[in-house]
Amino acid sequence: MTLNAVKQNALDFHGLNQLRNQAAQTSAGDKDQQQVLREVAGQFEALFINMMLKSMREASLADGIFDSSQSKMYREMADQQMAMDMAGRGGLGLQDVIMRQLGGNEKPSVLEDTPAAKGFSMDTVNIRSSLMPHAEQRILEQVRQAKPDRLTPRDQLELDNIRAIQSGKPLVFDSPANFVRQLWPMAEQAAEKIGVSPEVIIAQAALETGWGKHVLQNSDGSSSHNLFNIKAGRSWTGNTTQLNALEFHDGKAVRELSQFRSYGSYQQSFDDYVEFLQTQPRYQTALRYSHNPERFIEELHRAGYATDPNYADKIKRIMQGATVAQNSHGSAYS
Repeated sequence: MTLNAVKQNALDFHGLNQLRNQAAQTSAGDKDQQQVLREVAGQFEALFINMMLKSMREASLADGIFDSSQSKMYREMADQQMAMDMAGRGGLGLQDVIMRQLGGNEKPSVLEDTPAAKGFSMDTVNIRSSLMPHAEQRILEQVRQAKPDRLTPRDQLELDNIRAIQSGKPLVFDSPANFVRQLWPMAEQAAEKIGVSPEVIIAQAALETGWGKHVLQNSDGSSSHNLFNIKAGRSWTGNTTQLNALEFHDGKAVRELSQFRSYGSYQQSFDDYVEFLQTQPRYQTALRYSHNPERFIEELHRAGYATDPNYADKIKRIMQGATVAQNSHGSAYS
């Protein structure tokens, strides 16, 4: 019996019973015992992967509106099966370690040079120290690689963005549609934290940066990644950049030299946007209307987020426009 025979179905307990019986019939040092130990190690690794998936599920802020006890049960069953599939295709590289802990004397196996083996080798998971806060995204990539033929367009986009960040290549916004598509996953995460629709956040970033064409630059020419043009007040301790920004006073447009926050990535910009709104008392009224996109942006404007008298109307026009609707991923608002 091989590991594949045991892992075929997460709901089939006969394979585990067969494994138990075979373990009882073998003696120390037998080749059969080494095979049994490897199968047991595979089961332990599948259990570990399933625990990892469960932790990722529980890390979400809230249940979806269509979630139910039945849907959770089926999702857990699917996760168990995925964990077994991953363990059978090379896993995370833990089987050899577990075998040695169980007393096996078999030398560490050399995985075949296949995409599946490379996809789940622990040595292939590279996480730079600067990306540690988003390590769960790397885990997400490894998990989704288990079923590459089932990736949705949104999954593929998220993976492309993750790989772009890992390679150090900056995101390039060569069109409004590209701007929406590349930033949409990050906008969704930010929107979920404050309860608004992602279209609002994308539309605001589009207005503030001209669809990504006019993101503020640092003095060395690098990007500030400031998508929402949040200024650097006295409480800000991070990096800054400055610009003669257009402000409106008594209906008149004037140029004022202002300090703006500078980030290391667009993800940091989204994260700081959420924290900025949540910690500023003047924006609490806007957050109370997060369920109403138009009212939310109106209250944000009324609280003084921008001095342009037409700020809210401009964002609403972008939010309701074809570019956002056609390139968002099936949001409830669109």
